[in-house]
Amino acid sequence: MVLTRLLVGVRRCPHVILQQCRRNIGVTAACYQQAVTDPIQKMFLDKVHDYASKSQAAGGKLVDVNPQVEKELQDELAKISRVYGADKQDMTKFPTFNFTDPKLKAVGVELEAKDKAGAAEAEAEYEEEAEEKYYWEI
Repeated sequence: MVLTRLLVGVRRCPHVILQQCRRNIGVTAACYQQAVTDPIQKMFLDKVHDYASKSQAAGGKLVDVNPQVEKELQDELAKISRVYGADKQDMTKFPTFNFTDPKLKAVGVELEAKDKAGAAEAEAEYEEEAEEKYYWEI
């Protein structure tokens, strides 16, 4: 029953289904494209892969570094450490955050006792105000 209704609905609007299939095929064709056609893009990707392999071989440090560049890096890290007060921390790594949960008091227990005492105080104040006479001078 449901299948027949579905098939009747498909027969009524084949152009919509055909258009949707064309869209999906066009999108998937671009996604599955593996070949790099641009020679500049290919050279760039080769350089990125080469740098990644050299960096991994160097232990994650700078690749093809000379002493002057290494000194400049250390000077800049020391400057940042002084400015931001990050002594004894590695400034090349993402910081770790330690958030502690605030300590909450049990408010329901204290409120009941305060409500009873507060109600008695409020009633006493009301009675005192009722006993006082107010005179308005015109």
